[in-house]
Amino acid sequence: MSKRALISVYDKKGIVELATFLANNGWEIISTGGTSKYLQENNISVTDVTSVTGFPECLDGRVKTLHPAIHAGLLARRDVESHTETLEKLKINYIDLVCVNLYPFFEKVQLAYMPAELPMQSLEETIEFIDIGGPSMLRSAAKNFKDVIVLTEPDDYQEIIKALESGDVHFDLRRKLAGKVFSLTSAYDASIARYLLETENPETKEELPAFWPLSLKKSQSLRYGENNHQSAALYTNADRIGALSAMEQLHGKELSYNNIRDLDLAWKAVTAFGLFADGTAPMGEEEVVRLIPEGSSKEKFSCVAVKHNSPCGFALGSDILEAYDKTFACDPVSIFGGIVAANTAINAAVAEKLGELFLEIIVAPGYDEDALNLLKQKKNLRIMLAKTAPKDFRELVAVDGGCLVQETDRKLLSKWEVVTKTEPHNSDIKDLVFGMRAVTFVKSNAIMIVKDLAATGIGGGQVNRIWPAEQALKRSAEVTKEPLARVLASDAFIPFPDLIYAAAASGIKAIIQPGGSINDKDVIKACNDYEISMIFTGIRHFKH
Repeated sequence: MSKRALISVYDKKGIVELATFLANNGWEIISTGGTSKYLQENNISVTDVTSVTGFPECLDGRVKTLHPAIHAGLLARRDVESHTETLEKLKINYIDLVCVNLYPFFEKVQLAYMPAELPMQSLEETIEFIDIGGPSMLRSAAKNFKDVIVLTEPDDYQEIIKALESGDVHFDLRRKLAGKVFSLTSAYDASIARYLLETENPETKEELPAFWPLSLKKSQSLRYGENNHQSAALYTNADRIGALSAMEQLHGKELSYNNIRDLDLAWKAVTAFGLFADGTAPMGEEEVVRLIPEGSSKEKFSCVAVKHNSPCGFALGSDILEAYDKTFACDPVSIFGGIVAANTAINAAVAEKLGELFLEIIVAPGYDEDALNLLKQKKNLRIMLAKTAPKDFRELVAVDGGCLVQETDRKLLSKWEVVTKTEPHNSDIKDLVFGMRAVTFVKSNAIMIVKDLAATGIGGGQVNRIWPAEQALKRSAEVTKEPLARVLASDAFIPFPDLIYAAAASGIKAIIQPGGSINDKDVIKACNDYEISMIFTGIRHFKH
């Protein structure tokens, strides 16, 4: 009896070559619908699946291969006599190879998450691309991989052709291909689960379900990880396009593990003040905009420099050149070898200044032609074109044996409470708002000194709050000279008055912090003693 292969593919790449090889070597080919027609058009003899099942396709093609004649042929073990006897009794033949790839649910579900200005994929349309028969056949074949070869992607066809030519599709290869099946179907099912859960009615939606579905596909093998002895790869969501996966690299070496980490932070930070300089409220916080006196701020262009996954410069400006100059001024040393991100197109004037530095990456939503030509003179500089703002509002952090899942830190404040006798000066309010948002991207314990919508000193990543404060204040004094910066922002509560004493000595006149320390009274008293205004926001912003 000849070997039998069941072929049903959405992606036709390479399938004619595989089917031709099988047919020329005496295999019977069973196929369905569009695949059957395609193979016949390429002069390959095909047995239609309905002649195997004795049952016509029905329900608009929803039911074709869900039949004992198919699944018994896949699941029957050749080394179990009772299985062989059962097939003979039922007049069912073995199926020895399955080649199936699935309806493009990954690609179709992406449309359901597209921005509102693009055509939306409806729930009903998306559900129609959930493949049932395909995963069922793959899983049956993969369970019985000792007896059934199972193929899910064109890249594996040549390896199987060579193995069949040699007469030995060895156990390890069969097992690897079976593993690919369950890897694919688990990601496929996860994307379906995530889509159905996330498109629920907001009133009944469970934010943190009992099982967390992950659907990730390797998009890039990396030379190494955080250090050069660690292997690594980049996996991106298979079922949606994120800010990072939507980026296009226009120039330079391939991205490294550390580049990607820093690029992710830089883009999230620079777009926190409105993507493409469109004047939208920071991170959707309309109440923050209302705090800023009308007409007091025209600065809507943002720029950030990142080094070792923490900002070393951050500013808003009335144009991107001003924003960059202020960002650079914060720390001209640490920016060396870092990343610069902008929320608007880079022009030639900015590109010329960027070209004076050694930078790893520049990322922006656009580049003037002259700017791009200037930047491309740097052979290894990675130039990234960003196409969308970050929009995944859940963060996952791996821990040994699992992962932590949390909502992205987007809400800036729950109140604006002046807790001191001294009110903040109107001219300081925009710096207070900017500082509170910008400091959320700095490692805790985070302190940022601000002047004219620019960070002039940044401290963080220490085990107490006074050291980052002293570091940030010292740096700010070096940057600003006279008049000194007036605003200090803290990502979490200030635990002791010592920070206030240091701030007062450096000319700080307004402080913004969440509040909530058992020593709040002492901290407020110290502010009153030095006539410093202090605002409590009620929300802390730890970033570990």
